[in-house]
Amino acid sequence: MTLFGDLTRRKPIDRIDDEGGGAGGGPALTRTLGLWQLTAIGIGGIIGAGIFSLAGAVAHEDAGPAVLISFLVAGIASAAAALSYAEFAGLIPRAGSAYTYGYAVLGEFTGWAIGWDLLLEYTAIVAVVAIGISGYFNDLLGFLDVHLPDWMMGAPGTEPHGVAAGSYKINLFAALLCLLIAYVLNLGMKNAARFESALVYLKVGIVLLVIAVGVFKIDTGNYSPFFPHGWGGAFTGAATVFFAVFGYDAMSTAAEESKDAQRHMPKAILLSLAVSMVLYVAACLVLTGMVPYTEINPTAAFSSAFKSVGMNGLGMVIAVGAIVGILTVLFTFMMGATRVWFAMSRDGLLPGWFARTHPTRHVPTRITWILGGGSALIAGFFPIAEAAELTNIGILLAFIVVCAAVIVLRYRRPDLPRQFRTPLMPVVPLVGIGFSIWLITFLQWQTWVRFAVWFALGCLVYFGYGRRRSLLNTADAEE
Repeated sequence: MTLFGDLTRRKPIDRIDDEGGGAGGGPALTRTLGLWQLTAIGIGGIIGAGIFSLAGAVAHEDAGPAVLISFLVAGIASAAAALSYAEFAGLIPRAGSAYTYGYAVLGEFTGWAIGWDLLLEYTAIVAVVAIGISGYFNDLLGFLDVHLPDWMMGAPGTEPHGVAAGSYKINLFAALLCLLIAYVLNLGMKNAARFESALVYLKVGIVLLVIAVGVFKIDTGNYSPFFPHGWGGAFTGAATVFFAVFGYDAMSTAAEESKDAQRHMPKAILLSLAVSMVLYVAACLVLTGMVPYTEINPTAAFSSAFKSVGMNGLGMVIAVGAIVGILTVLFTFMMGATRVWFAMSRDGLLPGWFARTHPTRHVPTRITWILGGGSALIAGFFPIAEAAELTNIGILLAFIVVCAAVIVLRYRRPDLPRQFRTPLMPVVPLVGIGFSIWLITFLQWQTWVRFAVWFALGCLVYFGYGRRRSLLNTADAEE
């Protein structure tokens, strides 16, 4: 087969049966997740820093009370991609999400490129979130008048004012969090999902408590002016908070572990986004109603807001809730990274050694510990700004690929049985593509440089190993 033929060969959708396996079979994951567990994983990935950090920062710096509009615009744009993911999740209920969809519709190299990039993106997101949680943890210790040695408080170069340069050696709490999540995931998906669901219920309960109590502290005068920086400020805010309204993409990597993936995955994707958006909107109304947007604390918005109205106890609860709430994001994205790597290895694009699962727990143990260790190293030794620069572009490219693929497959194979159909085809996927391209223009040049380096490394791996070892290539050779 020619080089072009190798790059564009597609995983046959009709041969991907319900028992899992790659293009030529292979290890499968155990189906243990029901609809509500899947939805909890999705909510766990979406609700986190968006409510506890980004809402206050965007309201204070960009949008004012119109942060509500920022979340709505971002939610609509994200929903366009979510509807495309939902169609694929019902049609191809396999591990790998965007990697698998791209491989099956647009060809092997496109699938490889997205899968390779998501490995870095998801791992970096885990590290960034772990660093963020460690910040809340340090603040909580300060509130309790507990002081840890400087060497374990942060990455080198992140010492705050008053701490001698070179005092920080490692962000130990962030690194340990990454390893903890890897341990939980290795307990087996059934037990891990119970852990995740319990934290999600606690998190949602705290958010509902914040809304229920805060609504009685609203001063409607704080909503004026609603657009202090015009519509431009609201749209700028939308570009920022967009990264708080996905998470369902990582959740969809668990399709192969769903009991009835063809019916449950589309519902879980849409439910998780809908529930999260309702909570985001209500929380934004409460926050900007309680405190003038100019006085919102951009780093600890809700706990500071309640302290400002004399409710210090609830502020403490919110601080604890932020730690618990953001912890679920770690779980969702580390799970996503392990399932993408698992799918790529099972398809032969990476060594099959990685795709081996635990004999009783049926989870990719080797991959999980490697990613847990990798994210721990990033979280422990990199400042949050540097780690954050590794994220974002891969998610947006995945959205573009999935939205484009759903259009292509709808016209190429209209006969395929679809449990869910993206409405207003092709308008909705095109909206997802357009919004993702628009957001990509906001990325800094350093992000593109890091992406180019990682992509170049991926090309070396693919052309040096994956192209020849691909199960599809093996099948062609046998024929």
